Amino acid sequence: MDAKDALFVALAIFTAFYLWALVSAVRRRARMESVRPNPKTAATGLVTAFFDTLGIGSFATTTSIFRHFRLLDDIHLPGTLNVGCTLPTIVQAFIFMRLVPVESRTLTLMIAAAVVGAWLGAGIVARWPRWRIRLGMGTALLIFSAILLGTLLAFLPPGGDALGLSGTKLVVAVAGNFMLGALMTLGIGLYAPCMILVSVLGLTPTAAFPIMMGSCAFLMPVASARFMKLEWYDMRAALGLAIGSVPAVLLAVLIVWSLPLNAVRWLVIVVVVYTAVGLLRAGWRERVQTPGVALSS
Repeated sequence: MDAKDALFVALAIFTAFYLWALVSAVRRRARMESVRPNPKTAATGLVTAFFDTLGIGSFATTTSIFRHFRLLDDIHLPGTLNVGCTLPTIVQAFIFMRLVPVESRTLTLMIAAAVVGAWLGAGIVARWPRWRIRLGMGTALLIFSAILLGTLLAFLPPGGDALGLSGTKLVVAVAGNFMLGALMTLGIGLYAPCMILVSVLGLTPTAAFPIMMGSCAFLMPVASARFMKLEWYDMRAALGLAIGSVPAVLLAVLIVWSLPLNAVRWLVIVVVVYTAVGLLRAGWRERVQTPGVALSS
């Protein structure tokens, strides 16, 4: 059994754990109220999971839709997003880890780093002002997307097409994904920064898909189980998300898989710019609203 096969076995165990926790939660809740999936959140999942599979991410878009149509109380948003989006993320990970060629050691170490970062690094990162992180990440993503654009337009040397990393580049990749895993605890998405990280280090852009989705697929089942145990989520909304999301993932995979490499690079730029603008807007808004923070600082 090689490293990638071991990852699949581990992910299957995490999936079984998540499904056991979900079924147990449904049975508990069914004794008190209806657990019929919410059709509005199912429709939401159908849309947001499609773009999530393209690398856009689903938390921000789903949150916007939920809040605009007032589909649930804000206090239940984090738990509902984690519980409802875990299953489609696992499906994404299984598909892309199987179909997209990436060197096993690079894939395994980067996924492990993100998981460890989310658990160990959270205590460090949580002390940083979130608005400052968002502004910094948004600025950095715009700079890196400009670099990637320069390679596509032949202003800069072309991007890499490697399937694995070694030496210093591997160390940087592992350290970078560790930090991205930690930043996820502050609501900073992993997908777009991971796309830039692998591209800058010389990996083929498609390598980001199994790395970023594998990272989240290992993180989310444990987080979801915690939310379900504490009842910090909306059951009907979460079930609707899960049911609507899985078909969308399968449809989007067909599109990503059929894209030529240059088209994937353009997709990466679009995703990263979209994410950067969202981070900058959220960071500036939070900076303005934070007491004691001068706008000139």
